[in-house]
Amino acid sequence: MKTYEIKITDKPDWRKIKKAEINEYVWGGEYRPRAYAQLVYVPFKGFVCRLTAYESDPKAVYKNDMDPVYKDSCLEFFARYREGGYINCEVNSNGAILSAYGDGRGNRAPLDKIAGRLPTVTIYKNKNRWTAEISIGIDIIKAVYGRTLYKENSVIYGNFYKCGDDCEFPHYGSFSPVDTEKPDFHRPEYFAKMTLVK
Repeated sequence: MKTYEIKITDKPDWRKIKKAEINEYVWGGEYRPRAYAQLVYVPFKGFVCRLTAYESDPKAVYKNDMDPVYKDSCLEFFARYREGGYINCEVNSNGAILSAYGDGRGNRAPLDKIAGRLPTVTIYKNKNRWTAEISIGIDIIKAVYGRTLYKENSVIYGNFYKCGDDCEFPHYGSFSPVDTEKPDFHRPEYFAKMTLVK
């Protein structure tokens, strides 16, 4: 199992935040764009996940939240913040997000139906890469899990992904490897251990 350290900080300096390389390509062909994730915890506000992919022209057909953005060029963060199920956040370069909660692929409830809103997304693009910054507010986590105390040495479990089901070159990358015959990111047994550090 891979591990990752989540920096506790009020103001993330992304130049100094540890990068989790999304370089485990168990399935797919030769198209394997460089991608990485960075994750911080902002006390009393929530988790901010910053995902970057080196693609100059990412496929981005879907424009509405809760569309099947995983068919586009997509960056994803799945996490279990407490005992129970996990929250998936899937984003394309249009800033459309697909986010739900459940204990597996077939048992998921849209996050806005549980928490009243979806995580917020900010997109940054330049000529050779794009970045999705996803903010999962502490109010969302509290609505899902019932409590939200996070401090130094607290642990969550999660994984970061880069995919594109309906792209010209379908691809499926992860931070922590997923040992299944077919592409399947909804496998929390392969999540990495993520520890909060100061």
